[in-house]
Amino acid sequence: MKMNPQPKIETPDIPVMLNANEVAHTLRISRSNAYALMHTEGFPTLYIGRRMLVSQAKLIEWINRHTNP
Repeated sequence: MKMNPQPKIETPDIPVMLNANEVAHTLRISRSNAYALMHTEGFPTLYIGRRMLVSQAKLIEWINRHTNP
């Protein structure tokens, strides 16, 4: 069975690594919802000390996995 590749998403205005404020801005959600999302199991959060980040590529993969076809 042949799978269709995911469409290429243009991301020139999205940083390579996003903090909670940037996740909120990118997803058009509140900052508190971004923090809640980043604490959710299965969300690709990278912890560096107390700092939480997510890579642009992992965020896009997560969006694609959680979007209905």
